[in-house]
Amino acid sequence: MKRKSLSVKRQTSSVTVKSLLLLAGFCFVAIEPAWSLPSPDDQPEEVLRTEIITGARSPIDGKPISASEYAQLQTELQTPASSRPQLGRAIEKNLNLLRLRKFIKTFFPFLPVR
Repeated sequence: MKRKSLSVKRQTSSVTVKSLLLLAGFCFVAIEPAWSLPSPDDQPEEVLRTEIITGARSPIDGKPISASEYAQLQTELQTPASSRPQLGRAIEKNLNLLRLRKFIKTFFPFLPVR
């Protein structure tokens, strides 16, 4: 009888040890995802996408400027200035002839246009 009760006690103690180890394993698995969460100070990406950016950098020299200065600079850059420099008549004539030659060569590449 004593042997039977000892073996039952050993089985009970091994079962409790196993169950404790299993319980501890489940606790670590349950706690582990919480370790991978971002810090509470970190803002979510959705919030960052909705923020209005008030600071900008100059496209000319890269220095930081305010939003109003950036808008003013954009309007200045979009206003058309004299895009073509003033050239002499002879140079203008030569440029037009070169453009005409390129256009003819596009459709008739076999013609000896010089």
